[in-house]
Amino acid sequence: MVYKQLEQRGMPQPPVTVSTLRAMKSAGEPIACLTAYDASFAFLVDEAGADLVLVGDSLGMVVQGHDTTVPVTVADIIYHSRSVARGLRRAFLVADMPFMSYTTPVQALDNAVRLMQEGGGMMVKLEGGAGQVRIVEHLAKHDIPVCAHIGLKPQSVHKVGGFRVQGRDGAQARQMLDDARALENAGADIVLLECVPSEVGKAVRDSVAVPVIGIGAGPHVDGQILVLYDALGVTQGRVPRFVRNFMEGAGSLADGCASYVRAVKDRSYPSPQHCFS
Repeated sequence: MVYKQLEQRGMPQPPVTVSTLRAMKSAGEPIACLTAYDASFAFLVDEAGADLVLVGDSLGMVVQGHDTTVPVTVADIIYHSRSVARGLRRAFLVADMPFMSYTTPVQALDNAVRLMQEGGGMMVKLEGGAGQVRIVEHLAKHDIPVCAHIGLKPQSVHKVGGFRVQGRDGAQARQMLDDARALENAGADIVLLECVPSEVGKAVRDSVAVPVIGIGAGPHVDGQILVLYDALGVTQGRVPRFVRNFMEGAGSLADGCASYVRAVKDRSYPSPQHCFS
């Protein structure tokens, strides 16, 4: 519909924006986020009340069957993001920037524009700490909303030696705080923090004004995100400690998604068993 934005203004809950997410942080309202990779699941997640949906390069592992996220391409993210966008009405859509798709400001801007124009993304997510400040500044200068991903960075798994908890070392934890502040100052609108001790999650949340979304970052961050297939018990084999199967006791996939959103909103997830120290 040409006037979709006007139609959405009359919704009981209007579409989520960057301003919405900032207001939720200020009000202390937990932000519920999930990944999605197709229109059908996007519809379920949106109906469940998720505030933010990420088309993550995690699709390389849970959809394509790779061992890491490294093989995922910009074309892959565009395809899946475009599909997810068709299933959303309220949730804010974030598209991941794959491995080596933002090595220079020019390349980053070109790919970010594609993820928004062709993929329907409202924000792009990239991995990296203070080393990505120049990239974030360049995107922000062109009004591209950015989510900066720190902590465990899956695209760097070969460099760091596997999927390991980050920030247990004091110096490393302090570097994360510095990185979060530097990325916020560069123009990042959200910080995504993965696989860190709970106290580090709290410290990062307190150090920046933008929302901090955690995955395995403890209960004190501004919001939570899980890979949809993990949350619905689809993932086979060993799953990360921070994962809870929300299909337990649920009568349908829709119920499972709604159970996750409720648990984030009432702060019953994550519980201590899902956190790192």
